[in-house]
Amino acid sequence: MATPNWKNRTVWTADCLYALRGMNSESVDLIYLDPPFNSNANYAAPIGSKAAGAEFRDTWSLSDVDAEWINLMEGKHPALYRVLLAAITDSDKSYLAYMAARILEMRRVLKPTGSIYLHCDPTMSHYLKLVMDAVFGRENFRNEIAWCYRKWAVAAGQFVRNHDILLFYSREPSGARPFNVQYLSPSAGTLKRWKGKRQQAVFEHGIRKATSTDEEAGVPCPDWWEISVINPNAKERTGYPTQKPLALLERVIRASSNNGDMVLDPFCGCATTMVAAETLGREWAGVDVSPLAVKLVGDRLREQHGVFGQIVARTDIPKRTDLGTLPPPRTHRNVLYGQQSGFCAGCSEHFMVRHLEVDHIIAKAKGGTDHIENLQLLCGACNRVKGDRGMEYLRARLQFHN
Repeated sequence: MATPNWKNRTVWTADCLYALRGMNSESVDLIYLDPPFNSNANYAAPIGSKAAGAEFRDTWSLSDVDAEWINLMEGKHPALYRVLLAAITDSDKSYLAYMAARILEMRRVLKPTGSIYLHCDPTMSHYLKLVMDAVFGRENFRNEIAWCYRKWAVAAGQFVRNHDILLFYSREPSGARPFNVQYLSPSAGTLKRWKGKRQQAVFEHGIRKATSTDEEAGVPCPDWWEISVINPNAKERTGYPTQKPLALLERVIRASSNNGDMVLDPFCGCATTMVAAETLGREWAGVDVSPLAVKLVGDRLREQHGVFGQIVARTDIPKRTDLGTLPPPRTHRNVLYGQQSGFCAGCSEHFMVRHLEVDHIIAKAKGGTDHIENLQLLCGACNRVKGDRGMEYLRARLQFHN
């Protein structure tokens, strides 16, 4: 396991895909993400709120997707590619491709003892569970948690939708994975009958009896959580369109991490994960495309913890330190020539090795490295056309000219 190549309390203003690509492998203990849900809605914080100016579009089309994400999945992650093919609409497919590319990187940065909680709603939870199964393995599925809440809405022709889903997976089925059982208060009836004592079943002459022994710690938390949404007048409310309550994040962090562990939120938005992690003595990092996220993190930590001037705000892609000193890309030419059987990865024409050039599949400006898995061979003509753009650009140009 590597150590993080960033400081505690770091927030990136960036696409989380690029930031994740620059993070060391196996350096994070817990990931919580509350990404877009493919809700086909646009969100904006009200004027005058702490989050005023925060807005995002949660509608998707294939124009939002880098075609190279899909091409890489087809070649290297066939199970994941089959999930994309199962999507009914282009909007679903583009959303899942967007999420899958990022979830692959999240698995890489998680420690073998790490856990991940993906927050979603019933709009896409069934598809996202297939994505998580394909990336993490069905054997590492832990829980589908229903976060239940009350809202006074009228639903025509259906039950009121009053829950979200948290998909809980571990990186590996390791017994060393931290899990701290959370307890809920016993019901009023239980307290009245047993006076706060733990019940224990005993058998006398074949008859089952219950006795009360030491103090009851509470009822082990089930996989449905009744936690209220944020009251409109609550101090923690920022006005951020999709803000989640601190109590929800505190339960996640308490359950699946220990003091001093590194917690990562790749869609940190209004900083709830950061505040909860700080409260519970964890280290943390966050990523969000909106520059407003950095301000919200700073404001909320200053208000609730007196943390001032200790936030590291970054816009660059971190440089991985877990790969050691990589040899120059050109040294892999002969190995790549054998892997590609002498064919150009662009035009698919066969060339002698001296006529092929080493190219980065994912540009270094987008978090790509010099590792051989991110290298390919292109003929000189294809490499000039592609430049530092993605392979989808090259393929489009080749198709146009053909």
